[in-house]
Amino acid sequence: MKRIILLYVCINFGLQSHAQETLKISKQEAETMFLQNNLLLISEKLNIESQQAEVILAKTWHNPEFSISEINLWKNSTVEPSPPFFGNFGRNQQVAFELSQLVQTTGKRKKLIALEEVDVSKAEQYFEDLLRGLKLELRNQLTELQYVQQSVEVHQNLIENISILTNAYQNQLNKGNISKAEYVRLKAQELEINKEILELTRQSNEIQKELKLLLRVNPAVIIEITDDGFVKNPQSYQSVFLEQIADRAKENRPDYKLALLEEDYSNKLLAYEKAQRIPDLNFGVNYDRNGSTMFDFVGLGVSFDLPIFNQNKGNIRKAQISIENAKVQKEQTVLTIENEISLSYKSLQQAIDFLNKIETDYEADLDLLLENYTKNFTSRNVSMLEYFDFMDVYLNNKKIILEARKEVNQKAEELNYSLGKDL
Repeated sequence: MKRIILLYVCINFGLQSHAQETLKISKQEAETMFLQNNLLLISEKLNIESQQAEVILAKTWHNPEFSISEINLWKNSTVEPSPPFFGNFGRNQQVAFELSQLVQTTGKRKKLIALEEVDVSKAEQYFEDLLRGLKLELRNQLTELQYVQQSVEVHQNLIENISILTNAYQNQLNKGNISKAEYVRLKAQELEINKEILELTRQSNEIQKELKLLLRVNPAVIIEITDDGFVKNPQSYQSVFLEQIADRAKENRPDYKLALLEEDYSNKLLAYEKAQRIPDLNFGVNYDRNGSTMFDFVGLGVSFDLPIFNQNKGNIRKAQISIENAKVQKEQTVLTIENEISLSYKSLQQAIDFLNKIETDYEADLDLLLENYTKNFTSRNVSMLEYFDFMDVYLNNKKIILEARKEVNQKAEELNYSLGKDL
């Protein structure tokens, strides 16, 4: 009894451990995890906050500057007697204080703030572009995993049928009713299918490695995706016309928004560089004791650069070139968007057309035929060669059906990617 209880506890603990190490989620749940956990997205969000800090910095005035000078550290008999400022400091000494403040002219501060605000918008669009690319990668990897999982199920279904036959042939071989060659041929087919399952498992491991990085999941966890969302409804995509979606695509594409922001930034940069031609003013007030004919001298002053040698022509020309470059890049981006949408739309329609050629009940008919072939082979109504030929047809057609569904799924996601939003 103790051994039975111990065995039960071990089995139960093993099942619990397995359950803890397997993460079974839907596509939607995986996407929610991705948005919350992906480290690249978190890093890009921090870049946005960092750029927002640059705006705060641009809004901040320059600190005033305070200086103390003209202090003599030795006594001089020619100095007129004078009281200290505090303690003994300043007694019978010359000393000067100066307070100055830099004042930017021609709205340089506002122009710099405008530049930094454009940089914030660019950082936000960089985030959106990264999110768009990673979301496409995530969804395609999820679809690939679903495809592999369903392929494994197809092969395991065959293994179950062959295992029944193998056991039956083992009994017949022991009784001497069949030759060993027939039994070995059946075992060889079983081994071949098991090898294909092993290869599919390796593919699953590679896909899971990428998914664990995207979802930030413990490497020891096994990810299992439910079948939800693997078969998309083609009708929702067939009713969409290319002209309707292409016109609105630019409004949603972060790369197009980035191209507009680059042009805006270049224009603002040119205004800022032109403003640099006007020198800033440095206002100051100074106090001088024993430094002039006055015992206590207070004076005002202003200083500025003389724009004789450097009139910022180089940076102005550079900004003008950047405007021209931004216009060219914007035009290139528009052409890229139009071509991407056209290609992804046509590819999706072709994938849908192929999927529609597969009859709705065809997959169920294949499963029913496999069951009938297995029964007839057991009853010796079908030869081993005929049975294996049908198995090849069964596997190939199942693969075609799964790949057709996967193709529609992935091409739909590529269209969503090229449009910048989900249809």
